[in-house]
Amino acid sequence: MIKNVLKKRLPILVIIGFVFFSCTSKKSDQKMSAPEISVAYPIVKSVILHKTYPGYLSSANTVDLVSRVNGYLQSSSFTAGAMVKKGQLLFVIEPTLYEDAVKRAEAGLKNAQASLDYAENNYVRMKEASRSDAISEIDLIKSATQLISARSSVKDAEAQLETAKTNLGYCYIRAPFSGHISKGMYSVGSYIGGEGQATKLATIYQDDKMNAYFNIEDNQYLQMLAFSSKKNDQERLPDEVEIIFQSPLSRPYIGKLNYLSPNIDLSTGTLNIRAEIENPDNELKDGLYVNIRLPYAKQDSAILVKDASIGTDQLGKFLYVVNDSNRIAYRHIVTGELFSDTLRLVKSGLNPNDRYVTKALLKVREGMEIKPLLEKD
Repeated sequence: MIKNVLKKRLPILVIIGFVFFSCTSKKSDQKMSAPEISVAYPIVKSVILHKTYPGYLSSANTVDLVSRVNGYLQSSSFTAGAMVKKGQLLFVIEPTLYEDAVKRAEAGLKNAQASLDYAENNYVRMKEASRSDAISEIDLIKSATQLISARSSVKDAEAQLETAKTNLGYCYIRAPFSGHISKGMYSVGSYIGGEGQATKLATIYQDDKMNAYFNIEDNQYLQMLAFSSKKNDQERLPDEVEIIFQSPLSRPYIGKLNYLSPNIDLSTGTLNIRAEIENPDNELKDGLYVNIRLPYAKQDSAILVKDASIGTDQLGKFLYVVNDSNRIAYRHIVTGELFSDTLRLVKSGLNPNDRYVTKALLKVREGMEIKPLLEKD
């Protein structure tokens, strides 16, 4: 009975065993096949090295508009924050008293001029009379003294008139240059006491050009000297620097370096540098914080890899390198700056003939065998 059952089930067991062996064999073959992974060789070329410094923007010219006379503010002829033109009338401070002072000074000058004319004519007559001994020597000296005094009085009256006109001019405050103006500090009708101490009314910014100020370390300055073959300190500066903002603007901004401080600040060990920036769209504002990308050296045969291929762990930056046996090796590297937004400089840890994994970093591990697919540049 048992033998008959075994005879009937034996073919079935053989079939099941064959199917199980086939599946196991396929899984084994799948495990043994190496995955295809994209790899590349580093790019080796000459590059200009840069360093980024924090800085701030300042208008080419910034002037506080102040009152230097006393009186009520009669008018304020501008819109806060708007562009004003050079020579545009901005403020008028009660000019009545100063107009009267000009009139009094003009009258005083006329009186002094009349006294001078009389003194001159009198001296001429006295001089002629003295030749015939019609007057005494004392009378001639007296007329000469009166002439000198009259001339002095005219000069004094002229000075008083100029002072009065100057004070009257202070009542009319105009824009010294074209630029954007801040809001006024006082409302129309306010009393301004600016004669004893100048009183600030507003500030005007000439911002068609901006200056970016930043500081570099003294050792960075020495690297710049080695980078440049020029002898003049001013000429050793790079021609242009890139201005970087926290958020992208409508256009790129490039600054032209035009100032290097003549001394090193002993408290910080830095030098101050200025870059001039064109601001045609009036996007840039005084006091805006920026970053300045300064070229300072040239490196020949620099090793560059794709920035997206670099991983990060507790030890720092790393790459997965493929050895001659097509196995993955973990490689710690020291990186530098980014070029063309995609390539990262490798300072150490990688050789030009090393292949590195460019994609699928999560799919590979140390010692894993792969089938490398070389990417084209």
